[in-house]
Amino acid sequence: MAEWDIKKLRILRTLRDRGTVTATAEALLMTPSAVSQQLSNLAKQLNVTLLEAHGRRVRLTDAAHLVLRHAEAVFAQLERAEAELEGYAQGDAGEVRIGAFSTAVPALVVPAVRRLRETHPGLDVRVREAEAAEAYELLSDGAVDLALSLAAHAPTARDPQFARIPLLADPLDVALPTGHALATAAGLRLADLSGEAWIFGGSGPWSEITTAACEAAGFVPEQAHSAAGWTAILAMVEAGMGVALVPRMAAAERRAGVVMRVLEADQPRRHVVAAVRRGAEEGAGVGRVLAALRGIAAERA
Repeated sequence: MAEWDIKKLRILRTLRDRGTVTATAEALLMTPSAVSQQLSNLAKQLNVTLLEAHGRRVRLTDAAHLVLRHAEAVFAQLERAEAELEGYAQGDAGEVRIGAFSTAVPALVVPAVRRLRETHPGLDVRVREAEAAEAYELLSDGAVDLALSLAAHAPTARDPQFARIPLLADPLDVALPTGHALATAAGLRLADLSGEAWIFGGSGPWSEITTAACEAAGFVPEQAHSAAGWTAILAMVEAGMGVALVPRMAAAERRAGVVMRVLEADQPRRHVVAAVRRGAEEGAGVGRVLAALRGIAAERA
C-alpha cells in the first residue's frame, strides 16, 4: 500500500493553489529545492508522476489532481478531529482568528465579539482586516480560522477545501449630495442616475460590484473619481463631485451633507459569506463564533 504523507500532501496542495514552486516555498517558509525534493519523494512513495514540465514552470498531472481530491477528504477529517480535541481539552476556552473585509469588521465582527464576551468570556477572538482574496489565502495557509468575504469573490460551495456559510444580503443604497435634484425624488431607480458622474474604486471587488449593478440597470457608469475608502468616497459625494453606491453595512461612515436613498426597484445587493476550512465548523470555538455572526447578521437583515 502506498505511503500517504500528510506534510507532503499539504505541499502539493499549496503548489496547486499558488501555481509555482517559488510561491509555494514562500508560503510554507521553505526553499524551492526543499519543495521540489519533498514532492519528488511523495511521487516515489505513491509510485505516480505528480508534476510535469510546462515551459519554465511545472504543472500538476491528472494523477496529482486525483491524489488531491482524496487528500481533501483527509484534510477535512483531520480538521474535524482537531476541532473535537480542542473542544474536549478547552471547553469554552480557546482562540479563534478571524480575517474580515473592512466594512464587515464594525458591522458584524465587533458586535459578535461583544456578544461572545458576555456568553463565552473564555473564548479569545482575534481579528485581522483583510481584502477578500487575501482572507482566503490566510484561511488556506492556516493564519486565520474563519474568513468573512463577499460571495462573488469567495470559493464556490463545491470547493472541497472550504465550508461556506451565507450570512447576509447587504443592500446597496445610493449616496447623493443633499442639494442633488434627485435627493428627494419619489420612486428613485438606479437607471435614473445613468447620466451622473460616479465615484468608486479603480479596481477590485467594489469596482466590479458597482459596474455590474449599473450594467444590470441598463447603463455603464462614468467613473469621475476613484477611491477605495468610504470616508473619501462620501466626502467627494458631499462636495457634489459625483454619486456612489454604498453598502448599508457602511452606515457608520455617513456624513451630514449626504443623502442615502433606498432604490425603489432593481436594488442591488452584495452577499456576505463566512468560510472555514472544511471540517473546522464542527469545532466548539469556531462554531460559537459562527453562531454569533449568524445572530448579528439576522438582526441586521
